[in-house]
Amino acid sequence: MDRTVIAYVIYLVVSIGLTVWVARTLSRNGRVFLSDVLHGNEKLADAVNHLLVVGFYLVNLGFVALYLSGDGTIADTRGIFEALSTKLGVVLLVLGVMHLGNVYVLNKIRRRGLMEREQLPPVPPQGWVAPTAGA
Repeated sequence: MDRTVIAYVIYLVVSIGLTVWVARTLSRNGRVFLSDVLHGNEKLADAVNHLLVVGFYLVNLGFVALYLSGDGTIADTRGIFEALSTKLGVVLLVLGVMHLGNVYVLNKIRRRGLMEREQLPPVPPQGWVAPTAGA
């Protein structure tokens, strides 16, 4: 079997495995965060979480597929490791950037929600007081 094909198979198995692991981790732990962002609406949090996971899979697996092609044939075992380290390193960086992007956007939504909650008075107004002439 050609070494290039071996490198492709290893790259696909590891990249897809990492993508699935990261997506499951983000889904499991992000659900609590989304519930807080969406003011305890569990049904909406689950729906948004599922949509984020689907988008995460589409972007990352699409990138993995596009980045599959190599520059040439791999001549020896050292070439396999070099090609895999480059390809997997880039995939890991893309996964990290995607994760940070998701957290950044959700944190902005959460902050906006916290600011909206703080603007509401804790107790509704009881009445109206006329301004005094000396003030």
